[in-house]
Parts: sequence; C-alpha cells; structure tokens
Amino acid sequence: MKKLAVALLPLLLPIAAQAQGVVASADPRATEAGREILHEGGTAADAALAMMLALTVVEPQSSGIGGGGFFVHHDGKTGTLDTIDGREKAPAAATPERFFGPDGKPMPFMQAFQGGLSVGVPGNVRLLAMAHGKWGKLEWKALFQPAIKLAEDGYDVTPPLAGAIRTMAPFWKNFPEITKIYFDKDGQPLPVGAHIRNPALGKILREIADKGPDAFYTGDNAQAIVSSVTSASLHPSDMTLADLAAYQAKERKPVCGHYRKYTVCGMGPPSSGATTILQMLGMLERFDMHKLGKDSPVAWHLIGEAMQLAYADREKFLGDPDFVDVPVAGLIDPGYLAQRSKLISPYRALGHYEAGSPPGAPKRTAAVQAEVPGTTNFVAVDKAGDVVTMTSTVEGPFGSQLVANGFVLNNELTDFTLAPELNGMPVANRVEAGKRPLSSMSPTIVYDEKGKPVLALGSAGGKRIIMHVMKSLVGVLDWDLSGAEAIALPNLYFDDEGLMIEGNDAGRALAPGMAKLGPARAADLGSKLTILQHTPQGWVGAADPRSVGTAASE
Repeated sequence: MKKLAVALLPLLLPIAAQAQGVVASADPRATEAGREILHEGGTAADAALAMMLALTVVEPQSSGIGGGGFFVHHDGKTGTLDTIDGREKAPAAATPERFFGPDGKPMPFMQAFQGGLSVGVPGNVRLLAMAHGKWGKLEWKALFQPAIKLAEDGYDVTPPLAGAIRTMAPFWKNFPEITKIYFDKDGQPLPVGAHIRNPALGKILREIADKGPDAFYTGDNAQAIVSSVTSASLHPSDMTLADLAAYQAKERKPVCGHYRKYTVCGMGPPSSGATTILQMLGMLERFDMHKLGKDSPVAWHLIGEAMQLAYADREKFLGDPDFVDVPVAGLIDPGYLAQRSKLISPYRALGHYEAGSPPGAPKRTAAVQAEVPGTTNFVAVDKAGDVVTMTSTVEGPFGSQLVANGFVLNNELTDFTLAPELNGMPVANRVEAGKRPLSSMSPTIVYDEKGKPVLALGSAGGKRIIMHVMKSLVGVLDWDLSGAEAIALPNLYFDDEGLMIEGNDAGRALAPGMAKLGPARAADLGSKLTILQHTPQGWVGAADPRSVGTAASE
C-alpha cells in the first residue's frame, strides 16, 4: 500500500485537539458514540465503526447495517493507506434484465427502487469485522454498546429524519413493517421530537455483538432478510441464504494523485469518487484558482467545465473492476488530463461534453446511471494519528422501504444502470450476478508534500457527493479556507439545462456572472459533509451546517 502524508493549515475550526482524538458525523448521537469510544481508549477505526452502528439507529433514512460502505484508513505509525470495499452485491440469480418491466424495457427508477429486487446483499457488517480485525483495539462488543442503548432506550426524531419520513410516507402503503417504526399510533408520520424505541434492532445488535458477524449473515437474521425481500409486496427478490453467507468485504488498492503540492487519495472502483475528483483537479491545475478566489464566477465556471468532462468519462468507463476493465491509470494520467483541460475555456462554456479516450481504455458505450441523494459520512482521528473517513449508505431515503429485524434494507441495486446495453454495446455498470454497483461515495484523505495527512472528508448526496467533496478540496487547498468554511461554500452540480449552483447567499451572488459564461442558475443543492483538518493547534473537525451534524474531541 502507498505511504503518504499533508501540510499544516493555518485556520482553526470549532472543535480542536492537540494529541487527542476528534470525530465528526451527521448526527450528534453518533458523534457522541465515536467520542465515547475514543475516550475509552479506542482507535479511530473503533470510533468510526461505532458511529456507523449508531447511525443505523438514529439516521435510518441514510445508512446502516442493512447497507454498505467504503472505509479509508491511514495508519499513524506506518503511514500506510488502506481501503476496504463493503459495497453491496447483486444476488447470484441476478441477470442484466433484472429491472425490466412486462413491456421488455427497463422500469423507471421510481418504480424500480421499492421492494425486493433493488436490495443488494449488505456489506457493512463484514466491513466492520475486517476493519476491527485490522485496526481495532477495544473489544468487538464495546463498539455496539452506544447503538444498543439508543435502540433500546430510544432517541428523538431530528428534523432531517422527520422530513424523510414525511417525504417517503406516501410510498409506504405496501410496507407495514416500516410504518410500525416511523408512524405514530394514529398512523401519522412521526414529528420532530417524537421518541422512537426500536427493540428489534437492539436485539439483533446484541446478537451480532455477542456472536460476531456470522450472526448477521447466517441463521435467523439471514432468514429475516431473505424472507423480507422474497415475500415483498412489490418486486419480490431472488436473494438466498447462500448469497448472504458468501458475502465478503474486500481490500482495494487506494487511488491517489497529485494536485499542486498535495496528494489526494480515495476509493478505487466500484467507487467513482477518487478517479472523478482526481480528473477534475488535474484539469484545473493549469488555472490559478488561488488568484481567482472563491468569489469569482470564472473560478466556479472552470470547476463546472471540469466537472462535466469528468462525469462524461465516469458514465462511460467506471464499474466493478471484478467484472469490467476500468482504465483507472489512464483516467488520471497527467497527459490525458492536460489534453482534456485544453477543452476548457475561462471565457465560455464548451456546451457539449463527451467522454474522452484515456490510455488503455476499452471500447465502451456511455450510459447515465441513476443515484438518489442519500448516504452519510463520518470521520475520526485518534491520539496515535490513525485517520479514518467512511461513507455508508442504504442508497435513497429508507432504501428499498423494506425492514428486517428493525433495520432498513438498501435499494443499492438501482445504482446499476438499468439498461444493460446501449447502441448495441454492453454497459459497464449493468446488472450481473455477484457484481457491485457503481458508487459516487468519495471518502477522501489528503496529504502534504511531506507525506503527512492534513484532511479527511466525505459527504452524502448521491452523484453530487463527488462535487461536495471537490468544492471543499478546492476551498481548502486553493482558497486557504478552513474546513468549516470550505464546507459552507455553495454546492455545484449540473443537469441537462446547465450548471446549478446552490441557492444560498454566495451561490445567488455567483449565478449571474456564471450565466454570462454558459447556462447556469441557482438551485436547491443540500449536502451533508464531515471533515477533519490538521492545523498548528492539532486536528480539528467540522460538520455541514446544512445538517444536524456535530464534531467533538475526546
């Protein structure tokens, strides 16, 4: 694995610690779980895993043990960077036509995401076991205690959870198990402040804590998952007990690249995060982003141009590397990125964005993949200097809308491209048996020229995740902002009508100037970032002000 590291940055964030641990997550109860684990002597890995378990309880709309994730770990003693792929897998019976309707055509996403067919074999518990085995210090059982307490004693509904319940309630007429948890006795969505107890979830968490990960993937819990998906009232699935028993998390090689004096690292495929971020940074490197500054419409126009070119490559070339040839080295090759950068003008939008021809790329057809804004990210650093960023998901709000033993089951298989062929050629991200769908999750660690870690971050947001992380990197690395200030920068994305910049004060101020260079408008683009940053005062953390997230030191 690659030895790396990052620079001391000058600005202080709200939560700081010298020679002690820091955590941040999208929910204060999960943050407290991570802080508690660090206080008990746990490692950054222990703290991150405890936060993942706690978020299963308090942020069920976004993530949990019924889903999967990506785990990025920096070892403070050796400088080694490792990544674990806990992405969900398609069942062995899955075929490329999995999401075809009676008319022989792919279903619309809004029809496909509900019910059993969209559920992938969950990966988070195997990821948890692998990470704990490698870098954990506390007992396995200790990681579960904060989550068990929250499930059994109960927790209060936050505004994000209440909003997700209200949004998804119209879809729940065929899903009585989820309404038992998130509706009140009068059959109404639970409001902000309502108290939820989830004893079924507490029970299975206790069983996994006592018996290990096999208690999730075999026996009664495995049967509960299979029963839920195969007897679903909508789109019953073909998942089997054998599918669950066979699941394994995988170590993957990190993907790293240089940007100015920094080295930026993240997950390789089936994540598209690191490759797409590194492509954008590589295309921007010839521009003086520091001189342009955060208030320049031209700077945001340049980011937007790089984004659309990189996403065009993403849609054509990225997929599960166990099934398709992914030209990672070619996609981030400096010569290729210099060639792509020449397409970018600071004076006008290109207007048409096609995939390029990176070195070593196979013949392939581009196909747009649906990915619903959701997910969560959390970060941790400990006294020894171990750093973790993990992104975890069940895909869309409440995943498939199915529940087993109190936890939400993902709808991750609708992250596959639902049409398996385009223009007579197979799509890289088509459904196949045992395959992991393409993801935008982008847990990222940045190192300085001396090989020291300086940033760890990630976000929620579906395909926008990549851009939430990207704008934060530019904010810190080019514009000398603190992590908290970089998170607060307006978010940027695009659609068929052009660029969309978040409609906050800064975004609305930038939009008219950007529109002079190409189609651009202000839009609603929320995010849920968490970040750690190294400063002269030590590690500091921050959570997205658009969320209820918090940071805390032990």
